[in-house]
Amino acid sequence: MKRRGLYRIRTHAAIALTLAASLALAGCGKQAGDTAASAGAAAAGGEPEVLELRYQGSPGTVTLPELAEDLGYLAPVKLKWIGNTTSGPQSIQAATTGDTDFGGAFNGAVVKLIAAKAPITALFGYYGEDAKTYNGYYVLEDSPIKEPRDLIGKQIAMNTLGAHHEFMVKEYLHRAGLTNEEIKQVTLLAIPPANGEQVLRQKQVEVSTLGGIYQDKAKERGGIRPVFTDLELFGEFTAGSIIMTNKFIKTNPNTTKKFVEGVAKAIEWSRTTPREEVIARMEKIAKDRGRSEDTSNIKYWKSWGVAGKGGLIAEKEFQVWIDWLVKDGQLKEGQVKAADLYTNKFNPFFEEAKTAK
Repeated sequence: MKRRGLYRIRTHAAIALTLAASLALAGCGKQAGDTAASAGAAAAGGEPEVLELRYQGSPGTVTLPELAEDLGYLAPVKLKWIGNTTSGPQSIQAATTGDTDFGGAFNGAVVKLIAAKAPITALFGYYGEDAKTYNGYYVLEDSPIKEPRDLIGKQIAMNTLGAHHEFMVKEYLHRAGLTNEEIKQVTLLAIPPANGEQVLRQKQVEVSTLGGIYQDKAKERGGIRPVFTDLELFGEFTAGSIIMTNKFIKTNPNTTKKFVEGVAKAIEWSRTTPREEVIARMEKIAKDRGRSEDTSNIKYWKSWGVAGKGGLIAEKEFQVWIDWLVKDGQLKEGQVKAADLYTNKFNPFFEEAKTAK
């Protein structure tokens, strides 16, 4: 289990390049933004082209698309669950190769996949950080770790490598002035979120990444404290986006529009509905789907952490990671443009946002 040296984000970039090279999807030669924009115009009216969207879920939780379907916002489009995802990068890779119709991941992972020529477009934000929902990097209360330099030679547990949490750790260390050689001495370990608290308390790692329900449960038990949080680093921001392939968007613009509209409405329903009612709705969804899973964590839900209304994407939510990847030597200056990575055209709140400016 113990592997020394910081796992590089380049590993996931290499995987993305291999996947992208093997794709034979239509629209590869077009800019993602151009493809999505033209499809958005075509989707002005008409019935959905396909009525079923294949997706991967997450055990013990309810996703925004699942909530949107239950609220009736996707009808007549229905979701087809084909299993659970293991991580954000895996989720968007599955959508890119056509195993699913949509996937979601940290925006930095989306940038890397598109930079590797994957023909995909981000459609809306689905998770992020706010005062209610964020990720902390926790140690035991009596740990000697107090500051960035104390992490040298230590192990940090997180749900997956090459995604959100690795970016945050490296940004935290970079801001403190640690050299690349010093950062390489920090070991990152991929540990399922459900086991994050356990490995910390059993002292299998010195630091564990805890977010959402897992963080809340661990804090209730006490005896831990955060070294830093991603909210402290970046403030409130949308961190991840749902993507579809450009081929799917171009071929099924009305289905795409219905999907985006439905989830956008579900996001706003969650904001304006009492928390207890949202939780009760999600608990019922989980119970009714009968997947033999532990859903006790749902009661800890607080928010999606999405910054934009209805999941609207802001250019800066991609630009910050483009800049970071360029600085880290993983992208060349000008290799990708933030405006080409996403579209808000299908979002019902887009025109409202433009008028408000």
